[in-house]
Amino acid sequence: MRLLHMRARRLGLPRRAVSQILLTQLAIAAGVAVLATGLFLAPLSAQLDDQAMRRALAIAQSAAADPSLATELLDSGPTADSPVQASAERIRRATGAEYVVVMDTDGIRRSHPGTDRIGLPVSTDPSDVLAGREVMEIDEGTLGRSARGKVPLIAADGEIVGAVSVGIAYDSVHDRLLGAIPGLLAYAGGALAVGALAAYLLSRRIQRQTRDLAFSDIAGLLAEREAMLHSIREGVIALDRDGRVRLVNDEAGRLLGLAPDTAATLAGQALDDVLGAGRTTDVLAGRVTGRDLLTVQGPRVLVANRMPTEDGGAVATLRDRTELEHLGRELDSTKGLIDALRAQDHEHANRLHTLLGLLELGLHEEAVEFVTEVVGVHRSTAEQVTEKVHDPLLAALLVGKATVAAERGVPLRLADASFLPDCLVDPGGLVTITGNLVDNALDAAAGSAAPLVEVELRAEGRTAVLRVRDSGPGVPAGSREEIFTEGWSTKQPKAHRERGLGLALVRRLAERQGGTARAGEAADGGAEFSVVLPEALR
Repeated sequence: MRLLHMRARRLGLPRRAVSQILLTQLAIAAGVAVLATGLFLAPLSAQLDDQAMRRALAIAQSAAADPSLATELLDSGPTADSPVQASAERIRRATGAEYVVVMDTDGIRRSHPGTDRIGLPVSTDPSDVLAGREVMEIDEGTLGRSARGKVPLIAADGEIVGAVSVGIAYDSVHDRLLGAIPGLLAYAGGALAVGALAAYLLSRRIQRQTRDLAFSDIAGLLAEREAMLHSIREGVIALDRDGRVRLVNDEAGRLLGLAPDTAATLAGQALDDVLGAGRTTDVLAGRVTGRDLLTVQGPRVLVANRMPTEDGGAVATLRDRTELEHLGRELDSTKGLIDALRAQDHEHANRLHTLLGLLELGLHEEAVEFVTEVVGVHRSTAEQVTEKVHDPLLAALLVGKATVAAERGVPLRLADASFLPDCLVDPGGLVTITGNLVDNALDAAAGSAAPLVEVELRAEGRTAVLRVRDSGPGVPAGSREEIFTEGWSTKQPKAHRERGLGLALVRRLAERQGGTARAGEAADGGAEFSVVLPEALR
């Protein structure tokens, strides 16, 4: 492209793309007009030649059809005042032919416009016509170039006694051809003018669309766009007005879980066919509107924004918020533990003061009982968890959640049927699921009259089953599927992150392991969340 641009500048061609396009279109229109004119003139010339030859042949046929002409040829000699000459001249003047020549079987002229040539042999070979064949041709004779028609002259007894040759001056054919050229050029000029106008209007439209850039500028912009789109660490998807994919950059393919070798071949495909049904597709297609919309695609939490374009399409950007979301959840857990430790510190100080008072009063036995009771409560909670849940990560999580729950005034207990061995394939995934469900249950049960959260963890063969029940208001039957949608929440968003992702992550993590996550109603009227993970145990 740069080489073409340099050549254009050396040749004095305009630099702007619209000007080059206009000149190219005008050159094409002019070339087409010239070519069409030439292609029309070529058959026109042949057609005029054919018409002239047929006219000459028709005159010759009419003359030869007069029986008196054959009789006059047989009864007179080759003289200027013969009846044959008189008849031929009468026919020539009546038809406007250049000449009417009557010849005998020896090819001797019996008539001619120039009387000095009567009695002389004809200038062209008469053998074909004297053999009984009619002849049409363009040939050069004593009177110049002409369109000729030759017909045998037959006597009453059927014998060929001579021939009639009629010539039409070729200059008249040429004049007719030249006379047709001005009209033809007028039509060609009109067509060229229409083509030039259309080229101008099209070039103006291209000028608006290309913003009056040169070809080199457009090529540079395209190269820069490709480099930018595939180097930035933000996903970009471009869609046309019909929702078909125009562009997917490398980062968008990675975030959406598309294979690297197929991301470049998605152009022209419908977005629903590429990603399937779901919130991510709805957000990118514009069926869900808003800014910084959260969606979950596979294991990733994405933030999507969509901007319409002038042609009816749209450009959507994607940012990976998975790590930030995990950090936010860890921050929530840390904050909860800090609050619990702060409360424990306050409670511990009260207990130390109580113990100090008992000792100062000399109530040693009461002091021993008080310490034994306090230590036993915490030890029994940890022992209850570790007896039923052998996986250390889950056990530690439940002990910590029990401490936080106690400080919030919500008892957290393990169901009697709970038992989970230490052979989980993906303990981290189950920890995330359990933590999210327990946090939601504590929030729901905190405001109830008799708060309670019960966790059931058990193994059924190689399948892990988790149930979390709370004493909260429960989940309405019509919303039990909707609550697993990204962004759905009844809580106020926190300052550092959005709400409505916990349950969506729970379902996605369960589905990644081939399992299910469902919401139902607990026996006491609260909510019960059930997660089934097949093949979760080794």
